[in-house]
Amino acid sequence: MRRGRRAGGGRGHRWGAAAPAAVLVPALLLAGCAPSVDPIERLGKKAAQRVRPSSSAGDQAYRRWGLAAPLAAPPSPPVRLLTARRTDPARPRTVDHIRTTDKVVFLTYDDGAERDPRFIDMVRELRLPVSFFLTDSVVGPGYGHFARLRAVGADIENHTLDHPAMPGLPYAGQRAEICGQQDKLKSRFGVRPRLFRPPYGTYDTTTLRAAADCGITTIVLWRAAMTPDGITYVRGTRHLTPGDIVLVGPDEATGPTLKERTRRLLRRVQARGLTVGRLEDYL
Repeated sequence: MRRGRRAGGGRGHRWGAAAPAAVLVPALLLAGCAPSVDPIERLGKKAAQRVRPSSSAGDQAYRRWGLAAPLAAPPSPPVRLLTARRTDPARPRTVDHIRTTDKVVFLTYDDGAERDPRFIDMVRELRLPVSFFLTDSVVGPGYGHFARLRAVGADIENHTLDHPAMPGLPYAGQRAEICGQQDKLKSRFGVRPRLFRPPYGTYDTTTLRAAADCGITTIVLWRAAMTPDGITYVRGTRHLTPGDIVLVGPDEATGPTLKERTRRLLRRVQARGLTVGRLEDYL
């Protein structure tokens, strides 16, 4: 979700309920290219696997980040993936929840506006497998921050070049937004994402076609969202359940910091007997 330019000059997102339409997902959210010069931007999963705190540091990390107990390790990635069925194999599937019995939820973050270096420490020390859906015009010159997050285990995915509402845009415009960001992320990190989150959680049949043509396999929405006031649920039960994809809302000028929103969410996750899994392992 993007804070920044949009109609009406709003800086935030609207939260709402999802309709069951198969093609067009209603607005669900909060009402709200510099060349690479940092070699760390090409570090990825192998580098992250080498980043391990000492045992004493790991024992104390949860206390430093305001948790009452250590975060449970997620189970090994599933052998048989339990994901949403694809009615048309030529087009990306759409998910807001992973069908799994593993006691995991998935933490996702949008845009790239908030770049607190201490959040990198949080991800590293708690070994959080988080996913960031980046918008180029929001990240601007800040790709180095996300390279460092990637180096400690975060995954980087596509959220368009300039965060437009996709429904109604012509194919050429939608393809430019998605493929253009694919190219940006490839040049920064050496990989082309498989996952895409449309701005505001809205899309149409043209979005699906454009995303497929850009190499996207999955449109990622969310069932729950962490807002400054707590967790909002798009549909279904009003508590976290195994397989939920959770959006941690974008930064707010007067709201809790990214670290604080994440800490509050992790406490909710632990209270439900869950932990955090890596979304990309299930898709």
